[in-house]
Amino acid sequence: MPPTKTLREGSAPKRAAILSAARELFLTDGFDRSSVDAVAARAGVSKRTVYDYFGDKQTLLRTVVDSVGQSLVTAVRRTLDDTLTDRTEAAGLEDALVTFSMRIATDMLGSAEYATLRRLVRAESGHLPHQDYNPMADTPDEAIAERLAAFAAAGLLDVPDPRLAADQFLALTFGVALDRLGSANAAEDSRVRPLVVEGVRTFLRAYRTPSP
Repeated sequence: MPPTKTLREGSAPKRAAILSAARELFLTDGFDRSSVDAVAARAGVSKRTVYDYFGDKQTLLRTVVDSVGQSLVTAVRRTLDDTLTDRTEAAGLEDALVTFSMRIATDMLGSAEYATLRRLVRAESGHLPHQDYNPMADTPDEAIAERLAAFAAAGLLDVPDPRLAADQFLALTFGVALDRLGSANAAEDSRVRPLVVEGVRTFLRAYRTPSP
């Protein structure tokens, strides 16, 4: 078996240009009809550079999908920092959780990045590592679990299993919207907000620390 080719990290601007060109072509023309020659031409690099940086077209697709997924994970973490940091009083917790959820439902789920990720994963699943490939993996869920654990440490919530609590929070908010409406994109559907608000309240009824 021949040795695996060592890929070069190369120039950051060239790498970004290749990923941008590949993303545009995969979205407009599809994976099968997008050639490495076309990607190289649009990026303003040589075909060899594309192969040196990414190895093959399938790896390039996965890197495009991964990069979009990572940008969404970064957006979730930024929203957590903006809305759910340094909360020490139970009185404002419901509003903070609703604000976080609505920011995700509007700014992230209504973003071009999220639409790109859905289109690429849906259209090109046969060229990704497996059918249920998720470039975001469990990172957002784990980040939410960390924040819920911090609330528990501050005495605001009773959370024996933070990861389970995060899963239930997501199910009660975004999961209900997806089941009822087919989407949790609040930028396009005003019906999302009432479902999110009631989901947060249900979550707090289950996990809020009992008053002394």
